[in-house]
Amino acid sequence: MKTDRAYMRIYVCFLFRLMKLYYYANYLILHFILSNKTMACILNIETATNICSVALSQNGNIIYQREETKGPSHASVLGVFVNDAITEIRNYNIQLDAVAVSCGPGSYTGLRIGVSEAKGICFGMDIPLIAIETLTIMAAGVVKSNLVQNDCLLCPMIDARRMEVYDAVFDNGLNKIKEVSADIIDDSSFANILKQNKVVFFGNGAEKCKETLKNTNAIFLDNIHPHATNMVDLAELAYQENNFVDVAYFEPFYLKEFVATTPKNKVLPQR
Repeated sequence: MKTDRAYMRIYVCFLFRLMKLYYYANYLILHFILSNKTMACILNIETATNICSVALSQNGNIIYQREETKGPSHASVLGVFVNDAITEIRNYNIQLDAVAVSCGPGSYTGLRIGVSEAKGICFGMDIPLIAIETLTIMAAGVVKSNLVQNDCLLCPMIDARRMEVYDAVFDNGLNKIKEVSADIIDDSSFANILKQNKVVFFGNGAEKCKETLKNTNAIFLDNIHPHATNMVDLAELAYQENNFVDVAYFEPFYLKEFVATTPKNKVLPQR
């Protein structure tokens, strides 16, 4: 009997030590995975509409952000925002790993300014460039805000003048149901999708569509714009997947040809 108890104590002690080794091994494996996971410092730039914004993220957390909402002043404010962000990087004693830019569609001038700034930083620092579609950024912002039900489809719209908009349709997981396109909106637009789904329309192109898209399944959200802060998760995912664009040859996604117009007060009177 005493021998059996002694063997039992040895066996229990052995199992206890084995369990300790098992948990310690799991701890070491987890620590190794976490310590080797590449977490990036990314500068996010958004200039596709009248709003100009910059957000700096480290390990997926926003450590700096600036935004100008009073009109298309990108050329004067973007450089200031970027310089402040780089100063913040130096203050934190961290290294910038990549730049993410909103690539369109949107304002021709705004996109050109944002992409030029992003490419300049990437060239100067020899870091990769990430391009994120503007409509995806807008949809990500709505999903993040929990403003709509999960079963609703999302249709961000950017004004393309007159009754034309740049749009796409996403589900709540940001999967595209309808690809990006420039559409002239009339009462039959999105008819097939609206037959079976509730669709949330938002963005600076959605306001002018309210009177045209008269459907009980059409829902409109006001004051939704693309923001650099809504690029952070998308940019981090792209960085982890090495989803970069060629810095030398990348061009914004204009979708339409640029058409220059002459202001009415600049037109010379006919003689």
